[in-house]
Amino acid sequence: QLQASGGGLVQAGGSLRLSCVASGRTFDSGAMGWFRQAPGKEREFVGSLDAWTRSTYYADSVKGRFAISRDNAKTTMYLQMNRLKPEDTAVYYCATRGRRIVASAMNLAWSFDHWGQGTLVTVSS
Repeated sequence: QLQASGGGLVQAGGSLRLSCVASGRTFDSGAMGWFRQAPGKEREFVGSLDAWTRSTYYADSVKGRFAISRDNAKTTMYLQMNRLKPEDTAVYYCATRGRRIVASAMNLAWSFDHWGQGTLVTVSS
């Protein structure tokens, strides 16, 4: 199971760090990612990380502002969000897959088979 936390209300330009803890497993293989869903919109890709190569992938809308990482124990992954904008308001979901995902599919929700429950991020203008 995945448990996401760290969401909240922040002013535009501020920062938040989301966490995702895995129960019964570690983030030492496969892939992990973050997706978000704004009200009335479809779920969209935010960023992902290949646990083997440590390569990261980001949506253009967050590139340079958001960063994915994991702790040394590999039990928690993070999404550091800087210079937040009102359009970043959404429920954020963490996701993993135990096996590696080809680079071209690292931004696809269906590539991931375990999902957290989501944490709400609200950015005020």
